[in-house]
Amino acid sequence: MPPVFAHGRLRLYLLKLLDEAPRHGYEVIRLLEERFHGLYAPSAGTVYPRLAKLEAEGLVTHATEGGRKVYSITDAGRAELAGRSGELADLEQEIRESVSELAAEIRDDVRGAAGKLRSEMRAAASETRTHRTSWQEQARRAQEESRKAREEAKRARHQAEEARDAARREMQRIAQQVQDHIASGEWPSALSDLTGRLSGLFAGGTPPTAARPSRAEPEPPAWEDVPATGDPARDLERLLDRFRDDIRDAARDHGVTPAQLSEARRHLSTAAAHITALLRGPHT
Repeated sequence: MPPVFAHGRLRLYLLKLLDEAPRHGYEVIRLLEERFHGLYAPSAGTVYPRLAKLEAEGLVTHATEGGRKVYSITDAGRAELAGRSGELADLEQEIRESVSELAAEIRDDVRGAAGKLRSEMRAAASETRTHRTSWQEQARRAQEESRKAREEAKRARHQAEEARDAARREMQRIAQQVQDHIASGEWPSALSDLTGRLSGLFAGGTPPTAARPSRAEPEPPAWEDVPATGDPARDLERLLDRFRDDIRDAARDHGVTPAQLSEARRHLSTAAAHITALLRGPHT
């Protein structure tokens, strides 16, 4: 920005302001700011040294009022001001032009700042829309994955319920058959049939059901090598030993998974409950 006052012009304008009325230094600074509509305000370091120089030249004088210097123009100062009236008119025109130039520069700066701000706001809005679209896509995918997971869990629960129902029906059927054998006094046949069916349940991890007719019924183990002694209690004890040995051998040979152990515990508990109930019933 070019200087507001050319060389020597501020000195001339200070004489003009003091010719209007006596003023202290701060008032001179405030008047200059008003004349330039707030677009220019000289510093104290600019004004006070020039007032002191004008006083040294005898063009102004000062009086102290309330601890402050109040400057007044002298007759010599008025004479110089009158002799430079044409130059003073030019100075007034220059001030008006300077104000216009300063205002134009400020408008340009404001427009530039506003344009930059608009560009930054548009960029921020575009980035926000991009992030929002990305977030919406991620939310949609997460919702779809959640829906698929719920459906899969629902299918797994349904399959588990079907397996439990099938195992319960199978155990009831086995228990009824064992009860029939025991009621007829066929202890070896009853335990042999129970062991064979339980072995069939554990071998595949799931019990045979009506929904799987293609799976062959496992053959019960032959326990002819456990002959009857004529003492039912003794025969039952020997058959239970054989039952335990067969199950233990199957577990050792093929291993046991946690799922199979859980199913085995449930089946054995059910079978034990049925057999115990039979043994506690009336004897014939």
